[in-house]
Amino acid sequence: MEVSRRKAPPRSPRPAAPLPLLAYLLALAAPGRGADETVWRSEQAIGAIAASRENGVFVASGSCLDQLDYSLEHRLSRLYRDQEGNCTEPVSLAPPARPRPGSSFSKLLLPYREGAAGLEGLLLTGWTFDRGACEVRPLGNLSRSYLLNGTEVVSCHPQGSTAGVVYRAGDKNLWYLAVAATYVLPEPETASRCSPAASDRSTAIALKNTEKRNLPTGELGRLNLREGAGSLHFVDAFLWNGSIYFPYYPYNYTNGAATRWPSMARIAQSVEVQFRGQVSLDCGHGHPDGRRLLLSSSLVEALDVWAGVFSAATGEGQERRSPATTALCLFRMSEIQARAKNCSPDFDLTEENCNQRDQPERVQPIASSTLIHSDLTSVYGTVVMNRTVLFLGTGDGQLLKVILSENLTSNCPEVIYEIKEETPVFYKLVPDPVKNIYIYVTAGKEVRRVRVANCDKRKSCSECLAAADPHCGWCHSLQRCTFQGDCVHSEKLENWLDISSGAKKCPKIQIIRSSVDKTTVTMVGSFSPRPLECMVKNVDTSKELCRGESRSDQTCICSIPTKPTYKDVLVVVTFSFGSWNLSDRFDFTNCSSLRECPVCVGTGCAWCKSRRKCIHPFTTCHPSDYERNQEQCQVAVEKSSRTPGGGRFTENKSKRTNQGLQVFYIKSIEPQKVSTLGKSNVIVTGANFTRASNITMILKGTSTCNEDVIQVSHVLNDTHMKFSLPSSRKEMKDVCIQFDGGTCSSVGPLSYIALPHCSLIFPATTWISGGQNITIMGRNFDVIDNLIISPDLKENRNVPEYCMETYCRFLAPNLKSSKVRTNVTVKLRVQDTYLDCGTLRYLEDPRFTGYRVESEVDTELEVKIQKENDNFNISKKDIEITLFHGEDKQLHCSFENITRNQDLTTILCKIKGITAANSIASSSNKVHVKLGNLELDVEQESVPSTWYFLIVLPVLLAIVIVAAVGVTRHKSKELSRKQSQQLELLESELRKEIRDGFAELQMDKLDVVDSFGTVPFLDYKHFALRTFFPESGGFTHIFTEDMHNRDANDKNESLTALDALICNKSFLVTVIHTLEKQKNFSVKDRCLFASFLTIALQTKLVYLTSVLEVLTRDLMEQSSNMQPKLMLRRTESVVEKLLTNWMSVCLSGFLRETVGEPFYLLVTTLNQKINKGPVDVITCKALYTLNEDWLLWQVPEFSTVALNVVFEKIPENESADVCRNISVNVLDCDTIGQAKEKIFQAFLSKNGSPYGLQLNEIGLELQVGTRQKELLDIDSSSVILEDGITKLNTIGHYEISNESTIKVFKKIANFTSDVEYSDDHCHLILPDSEAFQDVQGKRHRGKHKFKVKEMYLTKLLSTKVAIHSVLEKLFRSIWSLPNSKAPFAIKYFFDFLDAQAENKKITDPDVVHIWKTNSLPLRFWVNILKNPQFVFDIKKTPHIDGCLSVIAQAFMDAFSLTEQQLGKEAPTNKLLYAKDIPTYKEEVKSYYKAIRDLPPLSSSEMEEFLTQESKKHENEFNEEVALTEIYKYIVKYFDEILNKLERERGLEEAQKQLLHVKVLFDEKKKCKWM
Repeated sequence: MEVSRRKAPPRSPRPAAPLPLLAYLLALAAPGRGADETVWRSEQAIGAIAASRENGVFVASGSCLDQLDYSLEHRLSRLYRDQEGNCTEPVSLAPPARPRPGSSFSKLLLPYREGAAGLEGLLLTGWTFDRGACEVRPLGNLSRSYLLNGTEVVSCHPQGSTAGVVYRAGDKNLWYLAVAATYVLPEPETASRCSPAASDRSTAIALKNTEKRNLPTGELGRLNLREGAGSLHFVDAFLWNGSIYFPYYPYNYTNGAATRWPSMARIAQSVEVQFRGQVSLDCGHGHPDGRRLLLSSSLVEALDVWAGVFSAATGEGQERRSPATTALCLFRMSEIQARAKNCSPDFDLTEENCNQRDQPERVQPIASSTLIHSDLTSVYGTVVMNRTVLFLGTGDGQLLKVILSENLTSNCPEVIYEIKEETPVFYKLVPDPVKNIYIYVTAGKEVRRVRVANCDKRKSCSECLAAADPHCGWCHSLQRCTFQGDCVHSEKLENWLDISSGAKKCPKIQIIRSSVDKTTVTMVGSFSPRPLECMVKNVDTSKELCRGESRSDQTCICSIPTKPTYKDVLVVVTFSFGSWNLSDRFDFTNCSSLRECPVCVGTGCAWCKSRRKCIHPFTTCHPSDYERNQEQCQVAVEKSSRTPGGGRFTENKSKRTNQGLQVFYIKSIEPQKVSTLGKSNVIVTGANFTRASNITMILKGTSTCNEDVIQVSHVLNDTHMKFSLPSSRKEMKDVCIQFDGGTCSSVGPLSYIALPHCSLIFPATTWISGGQNITIMGRNFDVIDNLIISPDLKENRNVPEYCMETYCRFLAPNLKSSKVRTNVTVKLRVQDTYLDCGTLRYLEDPRFTGYRVESEVDTELEVKIQKENDNFNISKKDIEITLFHGEDKQLHCSFENITRNQDLTTILCKIKGITAANSIASSSNKVHVKLGNLELDVEQESVPSTWYFLIVLPVLLAIVIVAAVGVTRHKSKELSRKQSQQLELLESELRKEIRDGFAELQMDKLDVVDSFGTVPFLDYKHFALRTFFPESGGFTHIFTEDMHNRDANDKNESLTALDALICNKSFLVTVIHTLEKQKNFSVKDRCLFASFLTIALQTKLVYLTSVLEVLTRDLMEQSSNMQPKLMLRRTESVVEKLLTNWMSVCLSGFLRETVGEPFYLLVTTLNQKINKGPVDVITCKALYTLNEDWLLWQVPEFSTVALNVVFEKIPENESADVCRNISVNVLDCDTIGQAKEKIFQAFLSKNGSPYGLQLNEIGLELQVGTRQKELLDIDSSSVILEDGITKLNTIGHYEISNESTIKVFKKIANFTSDVEYSDDHCHLILPDSEAFQDVQGKRHRGKHKFKVKEMYLTKLLSTKVAIHSVLEKLFRSIWSLPNSKAPFAIKYFFDFLDAQAENKKITDPDVVHIWKTNSLPLRFWVNILKNPQFVFDIKKTPHIDGCLSVIAQAFMDAFSLTEQQLGKEAPTNKLLYAKDIPTYKEEVKSYYKAIRDLPPLSSSEMEEFLTQESKKHENEFNEEVALTEIYKYIVKYFDEILNKLERERGLEEAQKQLLHVKVLFDEKKKCKWM
């Protein structure tokens, strides 16, 4: 096929016409973040994204795979190989300088098998870990473990490339993965990352069988690199017409250079690699060096066209980036396939029919569709309504939309979305597979779901359809430009006009002369609803001129009789149909004054040819003379349109006669960056400017857009001239200057960039005299015109500034003369727009109190200047210090540091390299400090001289002795009086506390929340693992791997044999008894062995129960000879732990259905009560508790503060029905962190859903009028005690009153914990420091004295009363029999114990009671009651643990048979429930009796129950790992076990099997793949 080489028709440049500012800003805002756009943010930079047809969107970042729904709501996350931890990158990857390839740990993300008959959809993921491993997971259930995995599939280098596609091939129609990757990178990359196997070092393309577990490569499934070819960077892989295509380019990863043209390799869609040729892709048009980097790829399958974004190299600092750096090129796939040659400089081909010198053919793109731009990054193409639509991402965060005409000519791209942060768009754009009006745009760590068109911004039907956007059309019923899906009744074709209809089909009101005496108003266009009413109305008089209704087959016509003269009026014509209406205003108020036909017709009036007069349309005029269109006026219009004005200037040859003699020279343009608002004073320098009569500047940006032609504003002199540039969108443009219509001389590139954005002002507080160095951080500061300080609304001060791209520096101005001395606004002026940049706070000037000079060596002096504490952040650049000594001698002192103490701040500076330092120190008389604009002299601190001190000392001693005698006598009296007062105060405090405690017990009522939402139960897997391994967290992760989808071929023979062996009961019991006799088989080993055994026999519960019976009988034999009551009391044997696990498995359903809800309510209520009073955040002690050890008895006075909390709207929580104004009660002694927790809890209670951020991601601001103050646990106002301990800030510290407004906002900086508490912090429990009393003042003096712990023991009782009803509900749910039936496990085991006691002739009923108590409440329920985190997805605090210990103790006391003799000195946790225990004991005895009286279970009933439980948990655990751990114990004590088996009769066969198992394991160990 012949390539189309037609050039795009030349586009006439448009004249420079600056948009009105308001209109431009509105247009600029249009593509930004809209209400329909959703954003999902990852913790790490995103490396891959894919969308499946039914299962949502998949995103890979760091080592994590996230599944989102199509609205980008997060579903779940999985780490590579199901590891535990967070989704973090193993090594931080810095983004490379574009257009260099990005780095990522995720390499492939391919959904496949979707829609295949009878097959489950799968997701193939490729990672750099484990030498480039791949995993295959089920698409529909990402929470399941991976099904397949293999190593050395993808590139193991973060910077290396990988591209792949999955397809079906072969006789068996199996699924294969064709993958091309950069397996080897040059040093030093390889050394620091990975080294693949020798077989992979030369591989370029490989075919992997995805049906087999480790994704193997067949013998002929590999295509190798040619020796010496260098590295190849693969960009994409796709299927077309029975072949697989790989676009790539040769790339030097060390220096970033592309050595040859980008290429396309083609192989057959087969089970073996069959190379079908290669072509080079030439997209170098318009760039001197060619574009040899390929950034993005997209196959437009419906058009059989491939689109690619190509780029030239830009240098390390982007210094070589130009308006023509990148380009979009389209190639016909048929031409690529036809011209692909079977010889290649890149691949090692065994059968080669070409010479070494032969190069692949170079294919040219479709010329008309090529689009050149400064910074494209990505492309996605599709066909909509027979129009080709291309979406392009840019390096500054824009999403462009290009629509090709029918002959594939590109239009000027439209900006449909802009990322505010200007992050480069990821190389892959993904369409929404469900709703085709959305596309997923990835940038940095974020994915956005963006609409594919901005239909709304087109306000009229003609504008909507003239834009030729196939996604948009005019909706008649809504009278808006919309997507078809957004148009009501859009299935009625006449209701929605698409672009195929054309603007002529838009409904339009038309006024025509139907006869001499009548003018008709009618509607033309495609939309003709019935019945239609029409009306013409005079606006001035509100009089109807006519009204009409449509007939069944016609549109509505309204006829107005003509008159010889008609008063000029303003009329409104309206056509209506139900709620639909079309109206237009016609202004005929000025017709008679118009004298020319074109002007007359252009304003809507009519031209009467016979009278050559402009008339009102309703005035008498013969129809043949009546003219309301431009036909008759066309000549005049053409003449007027040729008058000089905007657009391209006409060439005046007479003025160019001497042009050849003139030499114009262009040197530079300043600035080279302007904002999107344009620039009014751009200076061009050069030579001979005054000799030209007509100078224009031509700006050329995107190749398919019109040029800007700008006339010079002012030629300043022969070497300088000024231009005013219009507004434009973000891009780099080529600038050239044209003199007198001659050749356009290039000036270089000019960049239009976004408006500046401020992120931080530092320091944010300065002094009133000014002069401090202030820095503003942000971006795009190199386009600002002025930096402005606004002390008030009326005053703006220009401030000299030094600005680079990412920061601005300026000196804070002096505001002593200004009336406003608090917060001032910092603004940036760009053209006529003022941008708020934040506030700068002014405070009074620093106050210096004195200085002292110290000298340790004779060549150096230290000067310490004291000043009062303040909030200023003084740096070395802000301060100059000069020491004066002797007679006006001075020395410069170099600033060292600033130290802040409790009372004063010390500034340290040093004078070095001097002699006679001691002499200078003694003769110093002042220090001159220059702090910005503030200059002052500081006097030396007064130090008495030695001789003066010696004279005064004796006198002082005498005075002191006399005073001491008097003071002592006075003190003695004062002490006696104070002691009396203190005793009275103590007595008063005791009275008050006892009365308050009594009143609280009688009156206080906790509002228990009955509706607490869904109970957050853990799934069975995690419940079981936390019960089996409560302290061995390291063992838990190995059982969460789903191994039940393995191939039968992969079954391990050694483990199968071991599994069969432990199913021999005699062997297993013998092994357990043998292990327990070994001295170094510890209690921990016994527990672990029992848990591994439970896991291994999880699906054989009937057998496990029979083993448990045998072991329990053996244990009874040991105990009955000594003390039977001690049996099962401790976990010292395998059977005791085995019993705990067995109960956990069998009672998990009962726990979830019956006990779970009251247990969760107890924990919730207990938390609620604890938080009702003060809680010390350092020690976690609280006023309300059940445990005396956790009682906060050093409690201050406190009160409740009601806050009005306003939650900021955030992307994570943008729901319209969320209540964002909430009243929250906190305590004035709460820290800011505690207040945050209560505010979060209030939001959850109010809205039923969390806020969407973590606690450390939010901040609190106190709103006082127009001022805001951020609340922090520690800030500059925090109280520091004399021993250096910092007291945490509280609500009371900030003096926050009732009904104050608090704003919750999202922090911008990196999220860290608000405070890392240590021994240097305190909250409510204060150190014994008198200095603290002085700091607090009289209001708090003595508040922490006279506190006696026993005064507050009533708080334990208050807490007990608050939770009493909930606790009793929990206890009774445990020892009740729902529907008069006991859980199978309890009834079965209690009957077993009764039977054993009867067999052993144990007549003491207490023994059986104790056995039952030790087996059920002690072994199971106490473990659950003390560990709610075993059952629920919650965190257990140390305080809650202490309270639950008291409850667990009361629970066990209820089962005890001994009567407790408690005295006044007994522990409070025993006394607290002493009165309740007798009642509980009676209930427990009734519970035991009721179980005993129930009819016994048959063996078949129990077996059926156990079988059902086994089936429930078939796929929960990996029994193979458990068997491996069991074998480790067997092999450790192998000789002892073997000797025991030899001595036992009937175990000869088991002995042989054990030896066989050991042989199998030993063989497996020798294998290098073990």
